[in-house]
Order: sequence, then structure tokens, then C-alpha cells
Amino acid sequence: MTKKPHQWVNEFQGAITVCDRDGTILEMNDKAAKTFERYGGADLIGKSLMDCHPPAAQEKIRELLASGKTNVYTIEKNGVKKLIYQAPWCIGGKHMGLVELSLEIPEEMPHFKRD
Repeated sequence: MTKKPHQWVNEFQGAITVCDRDGTILEMNDKAAKTFERYGGADLIGKSLMDCHPPAAQEKIRELLASGKTNVYTIEKNGVKKLIYQAPWCIGGKHMGLVELSLEIPEEMPHFKRD
């Protein structure tokens, strides 16, 4: 069931992981496969997200899959800060699963207010 993403997706500097409504991983770009290498990397495609998350995170994933809501937060691991953006993806207005973007962010980042 391995589906190869478009080249631009694979070369995108952020990690992109896509799952269906059951939490089965459908796609990962190269950065996501490298990020989750210790869990199996690209071999995670076709497997459940639940297998590589602790119980509290599993519950949050179930909630997001059921509700179609967005979850956004930052983390820091090994001195690297990341923005995690988890949001539903849809086809024809029907909620199909989740997309997770994991983007490295600098320690100091400009913030602009626009009118």
C-alpha cells in the first residue's frame, strides 16, 4: 500500500504525515520517515499511528479523528523547537483523516501584525 508522494512533498523541509480516519498512516514524506526512523520510518506506512504514541497521545489522536478539529502546539526536543500542526484533510467536504506538519522553528522568530 506504499504510495510515493510527489517530489516536492518529499523534498519539503518539514515532516508531513497523513493518516486515514482509522489512524492508519497513508503517506509520509522523506523528512517524516527520517524523523520517525526509530519507529520504522517509511515502513510505518500502512500501520496505525497508535503503535508509536503513548496512551495520552492516542486519546488525543482519537479525539481529533472523531471531531475533525485542529490541534496546534510547539515542542522542543534535543534543542530543536518545532511547530506541530495537526488538521483534518477532506475530499468533497468529507473528513478523511489527519495531516500532521512538523516544522522546525528558530529560537527567536519575528511576529507581525497585519491589518
